[in-house]
Amino acid sequence: MGKFKLSALMLAMFAASSVLAAVESDAQSTVKKTQLEEDLEVIEVRGFSRSLIQSLNQKRFTDTVSEQLSADDLGALPDVSMADALTRLPGISAVRTGGQAAEINIRGMSGGFVFSTLNGREQVSTSGSRSIEFDQYPSELISSAAVYKSPKASLIEGGVAGTVELQTASPLDNDQQHKFVVNARGMYNDRASEVNDATEFGDRISFSYQGKYLDDTLGVALGYARLFQPSVATQFIGLAYNDNKDVDGVTNDTNGPELKPENEYISEGFELQHLGGEETRNGYMAAIEWAPVDNFKLKGDVFLSRFDTESFARGLRVKLGGPTATYTNAQLEGNSVVGASVNRTSKGYTRVEIVNDDNQDFDEVDSYGVNADWQVTERLNVNVDVSLSRAKSNFRNGLLWALVAEDASAEEPVLDKNVSINYQLNGLNLPDVGFNQAAAFSDIDRVMVSKYGIYPYQNEDEVSAYRLDFKYELNNSWFSSVEFGARYSDREYSNNRSVFEYGNDGDFSVSEPPLRLTNDMVNVVDWEGDFSYFPSYLAIDLDKALNAWFPEGAPEPVKTWGNADGIVDSQGYTTNYSWTMLQSGSVYEEVLSAYAMLNINTEIGTMPVLGNIGIRRVDTDQSATILENVNGDLSLGAQNITDSIGIINKNYLPNVLGTTYTDYLPSLNLNFQLTDNTQLRFAAAKVMSRPPINRLAGDASAQADKTSGKINGSSTNNPFLKPFYADQYDISYEHYFDESDGALVIAGFYKNIDSFIDTIAIEGFDFKGNGFNVPDYIENPVSGEQVATTNGTYTTAVNNANGGYIRGIELAYTQVFSFLPAPFDGLGFNGSYSYTESEVESITSLGGETVTQGLPGLSKNVLNGTLFYSLDNFETRLNVRYRSDFVSEQVAINEQVVNFDAETVVDFQTSYQFTDSFGMLLQVNNLTDEPTQSYFGNENITGTTQYFGRQVYLGFTYSH
Repeated sequence: MGKFKLSALMLAMFAASSVLAAVESDAQSTVKKTQLEEDLEVIEVRGFSRSLIQSLNQKRFTDTVSEQLSADDLGALPDVSMADALTRLPGISAVRTGGQAAEINIRGMSGGFVFSTLNGREQVSTSGSRSIEFDQYPSELISSAAVYKSPKASLIEGGVAGTVELQTASPLDNDQQHKFVVNARGMYNDRASEVNDATEFGDRISFSYQGKYLDDTLGVALGYARLFQPSVATQFIGLAYNDNKDVDGVTNDTNGPELKPENEYISEGFELQHLGGEETRNGYMAAIEWAPVDNFKLKGDVFLSRFDTESFARGLRVKLGGPTATYTNAQLEGNSVVGASVNRTSKGYTRVEIVNDDNQDFDEVDSYGVNADWQVTERLNVNVDVSLSRAKSNFRNGLLWALVAEDASAEEPVLDKNVSINYQLNGLNLPDVGFNQAAAFSDIDRVMVSKYGIYPYQNEDEVSAYRLDFKYELNNSWFSSVEFGARYSDREYSNNRSVFEYGNDGDFSVSEPPLRLTNDMVNVVDWEGDFSYFPSYLAIDLDKALNAWFPEGAPEPVKTWGNADGIVDSQGYTTNYSWTMLQSGSVYEEVLSAYAMLNINTEIGTMPVLGNIGIRRVDTDQSATILENVNGDLSLGAQNITDSIGIINKNYLPNVLGTTYTDYLPSLNLNFQLTDNTQLRFAAAKVMSRPPINRLAGDASAQADKTSGKINGSSTNNPFLKPFYADQYDISYEHYFDESDGALVIAGFYKNIDSFIDTIAIEGFDFKGNGFNVPDYIENPVSGEQVATTNGTYTTAVNNANGGYIRGIELAYTQVFSFLPAPFDGLGFNGSYSYTESEVESITSLGGETVTQGLPGLSKNVLNGTLFYSLDNFETRLNVRYRSDFVSEQVAINEQVVNFDAETVVDFQTSYQFTDSFGMLLQVNNLTDEPTQSYFGNENITGTTQYFGRQVYLGFTYSH
């Protein structure tokens, strides 16, 4: 348990509140925020302009540094998902996956530092971590969104970068008695025609209803949103530099690896791929509100999302063969090979695989909540909330490999080992490539299917929460009210792995022979456009190939030991599949938090000051299941553990490891009303973000050397990981224009982060003291003597001590030029710019040489601008989003954090309202077909070049 210490940050906060109290101890009156709202003159605008002004008003009167996004009506937000919608706000950018925004970054920090709620309730994710995939949330079902950049004590903890709050409709708050909205749009992707078998057209349909009944005491809201769209891409992917070889023959060369300084770094290879598929998202929303009396309201709400993706990846995967290959005419970037003529040797494995991957991803998000709000007296309010958030993800990664044979019709086909590959990377441009086997890649008499594999990832994440909040109005000259409450949450995350493999991806297996293809199974695919010089290849019909290869049906993947150490019966397995058992397990997390907060409403002289000051206490109990290798020692608890097909392993002990900790999180928010239209905000807080939930999963092992007795262990993850902590400060100057038709905002922020997760080797680790079941003595198998065990090295994920600052400025300007003469009075602009920098760096060797790279998610420059115009019933707008280079996870390659090049995404929309109820809309996303491009630390060492195409939407909106 942690001890409560008054840090300098906390002392500064309470000192500030004391000064305020001293200055205003004899004040006779309090200026209420509602008076400012009543004095505000609001102009009547419609459509996009109205949404902007609504958002500005919400930002203006919130008690934290925040950004607000408001829909004119349910279904009025044009964006495909809330991920796209949120990127219109200052300081917020998105990482595009498959051409769509999914994860958002706030102030230069990645999605793992972003905490997300729906209707004030914590949300779990299908991502397998804590990072919310916002493309799961249809914008048509969300009525408003807020991004809290500075916290307050009443907000649920968890966002070092910020907290994103999504809100669904509250029907009793609707202005109209009944409101019905329908959207229907057709969709077209202009690159789908380049991808064989890809879908070109899609659709987007939604409807919503809000109604009030029984003299406005009963409200009902219903919503449904469906998205069906093609998912296409054409891409080149460079693979990591994971080996080395002396390719230049230079004497006295000492620039290479530590053990072999004469060597150069060589890449695993590269991929040329077509991606295609279909994405189907069905979202459902329902809410019912009951207010039988003026001082009580009961609300229940449900949000469901089903996001199914079926996709394929086809093309060529080049395996260069590592040190076994011969390299001639090598081109170097530093000490890394970026081009060469590579030839297979007699003992090598250089090859070109024709790949036909088939992926299925079925994601479910459920959110349920019941809230009761009771105004007990004029001063006392009580709020009770019960919620359940649940997510499931079933990702099925199916891989079909084919290789080139000398003669596919031979009775015993032989792999063609005459392989020569020429390539030259061209940085952020497409590479030059050449293959001596190029003609064979599309020849049915040469290509044979050599291996099939299925690798499912199944995640489930669920959190139930109970919350009780009180608010008591004070008769005080400097504090208007006090808020306090408590929250308890219980979370369980589980991950299940399984596998099925048949054949060999590097050669033709004798025991599991390759499949001879027939004409009805294949289609020759040519490349188009910028990629047209790549060699043609065979696209293979997966179902027909598997039916021919497995006439009785392809076996289903299983969770199994295979032929791992300690098994009793391998049942014929020749491969160690113990990773499916060891990487499957559960994480448990219980959190009890309580807070107290004073809301400030006072004056300094004649200047109104609003805000809050408070503290939040958080108790966390986290643990994870683990299979601990005790080498079958019964005295240490070894058990017979059976896998899903009956194979028994005797080496392991099932265990549960974890830790508890307590945190105190103070916060201060002050809003100085300099004039009627100008205010200055200051905020300070200690914040936290818990580690990704999957990084707490137990996969640790520890065992003693039978000769020396030294205990060594390792763990990719760590159930003892602690949160990320930061002290942060915000200052914001906000000027709102007369008649509330715009605003100018200038903000600065500073975060000092304590630590990040890193993988290190801990010498002299206390295994027994940290819950490992290890022996005090072990028997030497040669001498038979008892050897005392000693603590050795434990390699694991830890919270390192290498934190650092993140700081930046944000500028935002919104203006509806209503003062201009007609027809120019419908012109408007909404723009923002943010500059962020950090001293935090990490190192990467994916490109060979070890170089530094920045904090994941951080773009130094982020620019967002929207120019819009409306005239009578016509409206149009152009949105441009730019972010400079940043670090994130490599597209299509798991867990490779690489550098992404700067990108500019342009969207266009125009609409016409024929009547008050009926309107048409044309929307083009990614107007310039901006690619995603990445590199390994150096722009000349290519990572990914991926084109997604333009998405065109045409449809209508009906509201009544």
